[in-house]
Amino acid sequence: MTAGWSAPIDSGFEPALEALTVGRVGVDLYPQQSGVPLSQVSSFAKFLGGTATNVAVGAARLGRRSAVLTKVGADGFGDYVRQALADFGVDNRFVGTAPELLTPVVFCALDPPEDPPLLFYRLPTAPDLTLMARDVPWQLVSEVPLLWVTGTGVSAEPARSTQLEMLGRRGRPDSAAGRWTVLDLDWRPMFWPSPAEAREQYRRMLPLVSVAVGNRSEVEVAVGTSDPEQAAHRLIECGVELALVKMGADGVLVATAESMTTVAPRPVEVVCGLGAGDAFGAAVVHGLLAGWPPVRIAHYANAAGAIVASRLACADAMPSLAEIAEIADTAEIAELAERAEPAERAEPAERAAPADRHPVRKGTG
Repeated sequence: MTAGWSAPIDSGFEPALEALTVGRVGVDLYPQQSGVPLSQVSSFAKFLGGTATNVAVGAARLGRRSAVLTKVGADGFGDYVRQALADFGVDNRFVGTAPELLTPVVFCALDPPEDPPLLFYRLPTAPDLTLMARDVPWQLVSEVPLLWVTGTGVSAEPARSTQLEMLGRRGRPDSAAGRWTVLDLDWRPMFWPSPAEAREQYRRMLPLVSVAVGNRSEVEVAVGTSDPEQAAHRLIECGVELALVKMGADGVLVATAESMTTVAPRPVEVVCGLGAGDAFGAAVVHGLLAGWPPVRIAHYANAAGAIVASRLACADAMPSLAEIAEIADTAEIAELAERAEPAERAEPAERAAPADRHPVRKGTG
């Protein structure tokens, strides 16, 4: 990556990029034996990983032109990251190199598979936390329709100042013009001295973003409560236009200044819970860029997350739009029917599905 890149956004981009994600990248090593601790694992498989990276890959899988702004080490894993991104259709030209550091490696144990413990090798620091102003494609940051940033991206300097400067220069974009800045709260306690310090940084970012995404633990750190409705209210009070609070088995709370709606989860037999949140995020990227209403976005995001939870790996497991639609479309039909007033519902014989309609399925999402 050329330091201080500032060429016109459409120079060298035909067609122009739609989404830029910023932050964590790494190589995930997954056990090939499930249900045992790391001490009993005998072999691993290598996959691309890291929240910002997975979201970019997931968005590309859904047909969006995405890029990731990050850094790797000057090692073979760094070469792997660049090639894997290219293979997934993600623009890798903004992947810089920190010559004195190593590309992060993450081990997980599929024990339990729903919430595998992670072992991060990011010492003395991760290359993605060394992003500086000279690494940033500033015109792209200003003009790209969707910018995706994470809480981890402000967990340490110099990346903290760099990400805050990116948000400040971009300003909160005009969603009516199809432009968004999304903050994935991405709370990882091992990257922070304390929740209080993280909350301070979240509060600096929230007034500059249009969408916030997080689970109960993440919103508690960000705004001081794990109650989904209270947290959503506080996020909206910070100026966020759309808050998506992931509630696990209770679904997703979709909140705007005008309304709050809970979208049901998609039951699934979990193979590996890692990456499900990133697939959720990628579907959010697609839905925002497509101009979908928030509840429809949440249906698709739920389905995407469920599909990845039913598979091994993160980036490699990201679903296609057709796979998501097969689950989400039928789920939307079922939920709309459930919400209909009794007087508006047809008799059972009259509301039988047409022959070409997929049956409603218990989701894998």
